[in-house]
Amino acid sequence: MNLSLSDIVPPLRWTAPSQVEPIASDPGLPDAWWQALPIDRACAAVGTAQVASRLADLATACWGHLALGDIMPLLRFTDPVESARTPGSRESVHRMFTGLLEKLLETEPGEQAPVAPERPLPELVDAVFARLDDRQRAIARDRLYAEQRATLDELAQRFSVTRERIRQIERDLRDHVDAWLAGADAAPLTAHLGWLRTRLGSAVPAEDLAAAVPWHRSELATLGIPAWRFIRTLLTGYDQTDGWLIAGGADELREKTRGLFTDGPVPLSDAIKMVSQLGVREDVAERWLAAVPHLRVLEGYVVPWPRSVNDKAEAVLAVAGTPLSPEEIQTRIGEDYSLVGIRNQLTADERFIRLDRNKYGLARWGGEEYLGIREMIAREIQRAGGEASVNTIVSSLTSKYEVSESSVRAYAGGPGFERTQRGWIRVAGAEQSEYQPRRDVSMTRRCFRSRDGRWWHRVDVNAEHLRGSGSPLPTGFAAHLGMAPGGQLTASTAAGEVVISWHNQPTMGSIRPVLAEYNAAEGDHVFLTVSDGGELLTRFLPASPPGLPALNRALHLIGYTAPVASEAEGLRLIGARIGLPDGAGREEVLARLRERGDRDILAFL
Repeated sequence: MNLSLSDIVPPLRWTAPSQVEPIASDPGLPDAWWQALPIDRACAAVGTAQVASRLADLATACWGHLALGDIMPLLRFTDPVESARTPGSRESVHRMFTGLLEKLLETEPGEQAPVAPERPLPELVDAVFARLDDRQRAIARDRLYAEQRATLDELAQRFSVTRERIRQIERDLRDHVDAWLAGADAAPLTAHLGWLRTRLGSAVPAEDLAAAVPWHRSELATLGIPAWRFIRTLLTGYDQTDGWLIAGGADELREKTRGLFTDGPVPLSDAIKMVSQLGVREDVAERWLAAVPHLRVLEGYVVPWPRSVNDKAEAVLAVAGTPLSPEEIQTRIGEDYSLVGIRNQLTADERFIRLDRNKYGLARWGGEEYLGIREMIAREIQRAGGEASVNTIVSSLTSKYEVSESSVRAYAGGPGFERTQRGWIRVAGAEQSEYQPRRDVSMTRRCFRSRDGRWWHRVDVNAEHLRGSGSPLPTGFAAHLGMAPGGQLTASTAAGEVVISWHNQPTMGSIRPVLAEYNAAEGDHVFLTVSDGGELLTRFLPASPPGLPALNRALHLIGYTAPVASEAEGLRLIGARIGLPDGAGREEVLARLRERGDRDILAFL
């Protein structure tokens, strides 16, 4: 016998050697014995049971998704029922493989049945339909094997019979093909199907079926369809989904694939080997990974790709391994997320840390957080023991961050810092008491607290905002931002800086670039605040749609757009947003709104 184990076990030919070797190696056999050594010599060296044992280990470890008849096609002839199932317990698989190998070794060449003359498989298939009448062939062509299946009504009308008669002919056709497949005449095609299953693996682009062998694209003379379309119907156990042929359940294989990458980015070369363990051929593995929802091939890595922009930004940074700007992150995500939205999420999510003026990284990397030029100057002064020379501060900050010398000197000479006797600077007014506004932010009109504890101010967009004019801010909100009369705060945005100054009253500079990013119009709303790092955070909310119930319009003005079950729930939400404790009643909410001056909300309640 000159057959090796890989000659009768096709999966050994396409499974990566790195997977086979640790399981199949045996101290009593040479390396790669399953390819190099005839079966009878391998069994003589270590025993038939031992060879079957190695094969059973491979079946359960690597090919659990395949039918036993696909692992060892000879089983389709010796045990057709068992050959249709996937490997179960190792013991039963071992017994089955042992018995088959023993029968194979007992067979003498003289006892083998004569091999029938080779006949092209398309001719073999055509013979199945040659004895059918024109109506049967038309129903087979247009109903059983069509890409766009004709309906029962269409066929019934064409042949002037009932729907039930068409259904009966269709059933008879299926039985006719099944009976032929069970006979000896179909053995060459059955063997081809066994080989084909091992060639396709557990997932393959659907067009690969047509390209698997040249004759798949040839036309069946009796039906006038390409042969691969007939073959496709015989590949039971494969689903065709989104352009892929997938063995077993498509959802199950996708979930198993996603489960390989829950710990983060994996180099593509390693990912391909991991996916091949699920039965996906290595030559199509990259395409499979790109087709699985919530996975993405990104710069040579496979990463989880969930729905939220936060998670996608985390994946982009993890692959990059270096801080990136919001613009770079937006480009690498490559989807329809606004730059303002990405910047806000990077600032608000604790997974990210701002490491430079316009660079963000992952907090788990560590590093010193960039807080804005004014805050960085104060930190340098603190490290120096309370005062430092401007030149020293300039040198330190420009060497660490992408900030200009002129900007550092301008901030160092501005509000918040003062000169010492030797010409250095220190934080100004440390001994002065903090400014106390007449109204706290919780008592300030159009100011609302979000679930994370931040207070936001609602700007109702008007023509002046759209033209680029500045606008006043409530003193309570400005004081909440840490400002005092005579002070100035510069908040950064993707489109530049927005200056908030306090002379006679707090005033915010133009936010026109921010509004343009949102394509805002008069009547829309922008909720804004300033982060600890000096960034202007914004949330855009279009004007409430007409016909919205009064309670929902009131909630819209506090930035809440989800449905509510009752008025009591709506009032509870409003109370929480304006700083009232849980359990505040309706009258307390209305009284606080009156005191704050939120007449627009009161009008809807």
